Amino acid sequence: MPLLLLPRTLLFLYPKLKITKRPMATMGTTTAQPPRARLRGVVFDMDGTLTVPVIDFAAMYRAVLGEDEYVRIKAENPSGVDILHHIENWSPEKQRKAYDIIADFERQGSDRLQIMPGAAELCGFLDSKNIRRGLITRNVKAAVDLFHDRFSLSFSPALSREFRPYKPDPSPLLHICSAWEVKPSEVMMVGDSLKDDDDQATYGPWVACGKQAGAVACLLDENGRYDSPEYANVEFKPDFKVTSLREVHTLLEAHFDLSP
Repeated sequence: MPLLLLPRTLLFLYPKLKITKRPMATMGTTTAQPPRARLRGVVFDMDGTLTVPVIDFAAMYRAVLGEDEYVRIKAENPSGVDILHHIENWSPEKQRKAYDIIADFERQGSDRLQIMPGAAELCGFLDSKNIRRGLITRNVKAAVDLFHDRFSLSFSPALSREFRPYKPDPSPLLHICSAWEVKPSEVMMVGDSLKDDDDQATYGPWVACGKQAGAVACLLDENGRYDSPEYANVEFKPDFKVTSLREVHTLLEAHFDLSP
């Protein structure tokens, strides 16, 4: 039978031999993973997020402001202007004409309304997980109703331009959270606009609204527009960025607890 040598005996016989102590493994233990944040609802923007952008916003703003005023404002704010806030201090008569012009452009856009690729599939996934779906848009209620009817999708609550104050004020999101009886931190907002003067993305500052309310913000940036240096120092930055709604499905499963 071979002789069993203890560590001290080995060192005596072989003084150059090094014996490394290893920590004792504990049976049945694993590395603790941080808990995932619970997700109980997703709130969407409509134009440019759930629907394909069809409105020529530059043309609409020129029609509302006039060419000279539009050029002047664009020179001061190269990335855009928040048209709805801009006209709030106009006289009632001037405001009425502005809203009529905006509504006319929106009606023309409604005639060409298309659902964004991946939107229906994402809604189906959320339904399968019992995750609530809400909507906040600065479009009019008639456009929201048309969207619901045309694509047989339902978002509740669905807040339109008639709800005041507008985003980026957090009030619309806080209203939805109250209706759902959930914390803002348990809600994700998905939208396609980053800055509060961003007139190319549905005249709606989405990320600022979500972050000020305490929600998780996901930016839909199909073409990498917001990789531009001019957006590097925005005050409110999204928690996630996707290039299509199809990516949101994977993102949710990877980062959140989706249990009812």
